[in-house]
Amino acid sequence: MIDPAGLKRILPHRHPMLLLDRVTDLVPGERLTAIKAIAGNEPWYQGLTDDAEPDAYAYPQVLLLESWCQAAGVLATWDHPNPDVLSGDVMLFGSLNNVTFAAPVLPGSVVEHRVRLVRALGKTLVFEGESSVGQQRALTVEQVLITMRPARFLQRRPVLQES
Repeated sequence: MIDPAGLKRILPHRHPMLLLDRVTDLVPGERLTAIKAIAGNEPWYQGLTDDAEPDAYAYPQVLLLESWCQAAGVLATWDHPNPDVLSGDVMLFGSLNNVTFAAPVLPGSVVEHRVRLVRALGKTLVFEGESSVGQQRALTVEQVLITMRPARFLQRRPVLQES
């Protein structure tokens, strides 16, 4: 449904931090399913030696969670995308609650992220969901809070010089 070029029109992330490959299902204001294929040539594996143990190839958990959060970001901004974080509304993650990592994700895996909008309170949104590889659950997210704020409030203000 949404390919990498489409994701770049919605999210500000770019290589190597655009951690989604495509969106396969989207019901605005309700739910989204996105895909991330894990490749062994990603930058996070660059420092592994030839004799690295198999568990060293587990995809970093923080990146798995970031990928899921990017999927939530697509759902959050679908109606009003803003890939330019210097203008318009900027998406901010406010909190993560009860995140559980159930199984490692290895290169060659295709991760399916499922995100559901639980509640919308103005420009503040609450999501839940999970990530799986096939039938194996890899990640559960009980609650993520995202809020939208005007970019002008987040920009650096010039420092006034004393005379």
